[in-house]
Amino acid sequence: MAVPFQTLRDLLRHAVTRFNTAQLYFGHGSDNAFDEAAYLLLHTLKLPLDQLEPFLDARLTTDEIQTLLGLIERRANDRVPVAYLTNEALLGSYRFYVDERVIVPRSFIAELIPEQFQPWIAEPDEVSHVLELCTGSGCLAIMLADAFPYARIDAVDLSTDALQVAEKNITHYALQDRVTLHHSDLFDQIPNKKYDLIVTNPPYVNSASMNKLPPEYRAEPQMALAGGEDGMDLVRRIVAGAKERLTPHGVLVVEIGNEFVHAEAALADLELTWLSTSAGDEAVFLVMASQL
Repeated sequence: MAVPFQTLRDLLRHAVTRFNTAQLYFGHGSDNAFDEAAYLLLHTLKLPLDQLEPFLDARLTTDEIQTLLGLIERRANDRVPVAYLTNEALLGSYRFYVDERVIVPRSFIAELIPEQFQPWIAEPDEVSHVLELCTGSGCLAIMLADAFPYARIDAVDLSTDALQVAEKNITHYALQDRVTLHHSDLFDQIPNKKYDLIVTNPPYVNSASMNKLPPEYRAEPQMALAGGEDGMDLVRRIVAGAKERLTPHGVLVVEIGNEFVHAEAALADLELTWLSTSAGDEAVFLVMASQL
């Protein structure tokens, strides 16, 4: 009997069929079965992620085929996010280690960091202290350290598990001297100082949406997603506490995903500035310290 799979092309076709048949949810780095299958196979085989050719018709070893089939079935049957299968998440030009202790990085703030939040931050090189709340894997803290080269970053999370992952990423990028991790419930246990910039991608999913999450999102730490009845429980606390923590010309940047209506209602006394991202103009807002 002929061996059913021999080449990368064979496995790629099989994976796409399995993913589409299983009706997977794609929201952790790709938006379709082909891209996700290609990434999973290439990463596992330690091949260039953007280069299917000239490897498509290369014959795979028996061990390679069995390993790939196992991963394909874990993705299709168990609905494990592909980032947990590869222990890697891509965000912009960065690669981060991830596992089940953290949500998979997918922040729209990552698109804004290279622009240094100008013109609201007029002199990026003068930014000396940055606070990132709900750091998770540490991805935004690392990107902030690169974007503001003269700043020290305090990165905060309530989850000790998440802080262990963040430490791994910070060490990988050799930023231990500039990024300091803090186990804290938002502002409770952070240093007593003022910040030029506070950035956060907090839990913001409202209760009704939490109940409808696809299995891929339910595989993530729920405390990193759930934001209360209207999704704004932590956002309210962050905005309320930011006034005492920002410098006079400081800036607060908050991601709220699909919760635009709830954010506008919860913060109706503030004139929020909505920033443009690939998700549109309703996913990330900015507030100046003077408004608080």
